[in-house]
Amino acid sequence: MRKLSLIFFVVFQFSCFAQNKELLYNFTQIPQSSLVNPGADVSYKYYFGFPVLSGISANVGSKGFTAYDLFADNGVDFNQKVRNVLNNTSRNDKVMTNQQLEIFSGGFRVGGRESKSYVSFGLYQEFDFFMYVPKDPALLALNGNRDYIGKSFNLGDLTAKAEVLSVLHIGYHKKVNDKFVYGGRAKIYSSGANATSTKNSGYIYTGQNSGTPNVYNQIISSNLELKTSGISKFTKDEYEGNVARDLVNNTFFGGSLGLGVDAGITYYIKDNLQLTASIIDLGFIRQSKDIETLTYKGTYQYNGVNPDFMGNDDPEDVFDEFEKAIPRDTLYNKYTTWRPTKFYSSIQYSFGEARPDDECNCRGQVNKYYKNAVGAQVFAMTTPRQPIAALTAFYRRNIFRKLDVKATYTFDSFSNKNIGLGLAGTIGKVNVYALVNNILEYKDISKANGVAFQFGINFIVPDEVD
Repeated sequence: MRKLSLIFFVVFQFSCFAQNKELLYNFTQIPQSSLVNPGADVSYKYYFGFPVLSGISANVGSKGFTAYDLFADNGVDFNQKVRNVLNNTSRNDKVMTNQQLEIFSGGFRVGGRESKSYVSFGLYQEFDFFMYVPKDPALLALNGNRDYIGKSFNLGDLTAKAEVLSVLHIGYHKKVNDKFVYGGRAKIYSSGANATSTKNSGYIYTGQNSGTPNVYNQIISSNLELKTSGISKFTKDEYEGNVARDLVNNTFFGGSLGLGVDAGITYYIKDNLQLTASIIDLGFIRQSKDIETLTYKGTYQYNGVNPDFMGNDDPEDVFDEFEKAIPRDTLYNKYTTWRPTKFYSSIQYSFGEARPDDECNCRGQVNKYYKNAVGAQVFAMTTPRQPIAALTAFYRRNIFRKLDVKATYTFDSFSNKNIGLGLAGTIGKVNVYALVNNILEYKDISKANGVAFQFGINFIVPDEVD
């Protein structure tokens, strides 16, 4: 119980706020856009992000219910609110959170003044949480089995994972010619804490034979497993450290290690018609530090009056038999987790040709640019059961030479009215950006199925400056 409490503490402490970054993708006025497409068509002599302030983002989404459904001050009993939520959701509805904090980042041109090759690097901290709604186990825990004689409750509904990690990365980006840009990034993952329970199966069934109204046949078939890394030491009675401090140390200096890659391209079909694609976080972590796996595996069958596992009414050996049939085992085997891999692609049509004046030519040799762009983006991400996807329509407008705005409309499994707005501007050599999605829901954020924001500050020296 202490381990489970700690896991939920970690989840809700870090998930204060889906991983689709539809506003940042291909918003090339922001250097961090290369994090979602290493082949984005960005250019600069060099840049660096202001430490800890260059990239702060958070994203939370829930399908099937909102915070208002559970916590509205409307006089409805909380247990009834939970029942209502469960009645209106399915086992494939989900809760997701993602948070990132960029510790440092930078990039520079390599190969001389005329080169179009760039190297970028950085370190960021990330938190991921993903859980499917455990509909059957929650119904059983909330209502008991009295009204569900003959129903089989699926223990496979229990699917969740959470991780705190840091990512050290270095990337290379090259503009081959006016039509084609490619890039890639190598990553080293360091996992400070991981909890994974995604391969569960089994069922709980209570039946009743005709003519014997007080005699039940109950079967519990359990194949449950919870794998953890970097957590078990915090659950020990003898532990007297500081959880937050030790978790930070694990994440940046002593976590389980893994490797990953990103790759992306930009291709100009025409001068004003652009196609992009990228794959992000194709990688794994070998969980090897402070590992512990809890299992409950076995089958228990009971015939007789309805058993009370609290031991109040039935013989004590009923509970003993249950523990023997489905024992709790603790294993210490290393295991591998895969990062949630993301895929992006977009097509963009630009129009409204303009030419910069000599005083404000901030894009090197380019002698024209387009003030407007419209297009569509697609996003997909792997999850434990089936991929999730999103479709985005966008409009980008260059208001001034160094001020751009991007508006998006996204349709995904969380919402069909997600309107986002992003702003990126440069004052001198200081680049500032802010991105917010689902802006219609901010009038009452408790009723939102998903919200996300990102902002940051960078220092940029453009290509033409020597």
